[in-house]
Amino acid sequence: MGRKRSGYQPITPDVLLRAYSIGLFPMAESADDPELFWVEPEMRGIIPLDAFHVSKSLAKAIRKKPFEIRINTAFADVMKKCAEEAPDRRSTWINETIHSLYNALHSFGHAHSVEAWEGDELVGGLYGVSLGAAFFGESMFSRRTNASKICLVHLVEHMRARGFLLLDTQFTTEHLKTFGAIDVPREDYAKLLEAAMAKDDIPFA
Repeated sequence: MGRKRSGYQPITPDVLLRAYSIGLFPMAESADDPELFWVEPEMRGIIPLDAFHVSKSLAKAIRKKPFEIRINTAFADVMKKCAEEAPDRRSTWINETIHSLYNALHSFGHAHSVEAWEGDELVGGLYGVSLGAAFFGESMFSRRTNASKICLVHLVEHMRARGFLLLDTQFTTEHLKTFGAIDVPREDYAKLLEAAMAKDDIPFA
């Protein structure tokens, strides 16, 4: 994984968007580390929108409509819950700097959340950055069975309907691979990114 420290130069929302447009994204060593470093993986995770796969069991669960799916009604809360400890995640890279930057991007219309609600309770969600015809997924959380999965399905349907070209997952996991996520070399990713950046910003919400 290629990476470099950002140093002490402040990262602004404009700098962050520029970084995404050329294939970089920030991370922190931990929630307590105020510094960020830029990441540019040798192999980049993406989900090809035309090869997105939904299992029969998940499709059956979706038909039961277990959650109300909303967009951008609780962005800050989604970020907070993505940063919380969970059985499969004992630590987080989402520090206060990242919280501040992405909430700023949200206010500028470039960061978005897809949320699963059970009554008045937020039980699952994901967030990421939209730029050009690309959506860069950042993190997701689930407090109910299938909640984050259903949010991901909604995200892909939303992107397809609006003409997005690229769904970037940064890395692949076994979980994401069940949906069709693949690794592509940095050079191939650069071509996909260039095509997505050549488009005007597509309204997400």
